[in-house]
Amino acid sequence: MAKFAVILPAAGKSTRFRDKEKKPFAALDGRPVWLRTAELFVSRDDVCQCILVIDPSDEEMVRRKYGANMAFLNISLVHGGSERFESVSNALKIVKDDVDFVAIHDSVRPCVTTELIDKVFQQAVKSGAAILALGMTDSLKRGSSNEPVVIEQSLPRERLWLAQTPQVFSKEILIKAFKNVPKGATDDSQVVEATGAVVSIVVGSSSNIKITTRDDLFLADAILKSRPKPKANASAHPFADDMFR
Repeated sequence: MAKFAVILPAAGKSTRFRDKEKKPFAALDGRPVWLRTAELFVSRDDVCQCILVIDPSDEEMVRRKYGANMAFLNISLVHGGSERFESVSNALKIVKDDVDFVAIHDSVRPCVTTELIDKVFQQAVKSGAAILALGMTDSLKRGSSNEPVVIEQSLPRERLWLAQTPQVFSKEILIKAFKNVPKGATDDSQVVEATGAVVSIVVGSSSNIKITTRDDLFLADAILKSRPKPKANASAHPFADDMFR
């Protein structure tokens, strides 16, 4: 069985979230968003390492509030940088030697399903690199830079995809790619693509949302509550009620 490390970037400033807490630490049905996300990976047999990347200014708070959770779930903590790619680079430095693949998943995407994780992990094993992505269905317009914004061009949506996470790569491919991050890259796949590596697409889901605003938090809550509840004896966290609340 291939071994996976999972990197959860949570070092952003959350400027669009507009709340007293940054979005990874906001409560989602009683537990912080990042913890709900981490739970999707830590109990998997193929995941041998989970790394949470935070802003250095959040370390005292994270250790005080979530130190017990991190110890119980065996989650490592790493300082992030000013850019996402610095954060991922810092996490790559502590990835275990026996890891075969590295999955990078936004800490604020708590609604990805086990089935989607299975599919993108399996495809990465086959091809060396794979991401979740969603095909474009709405009409695509390019707007002007001036106010009021007007349509400058209607663009064809065929073969266009909205990138999601997890984005999963062989450890060797990812480490090589992050030695030379291209200017203007907007996700980890773009860094890998710049090396000439072929990245496969696995069809994602519209419910695999990234929490950016408070409205997204409410939507994530509705998505999770709409799903069947897990069986009572299936929990990987027997002390969840005491530890997570």
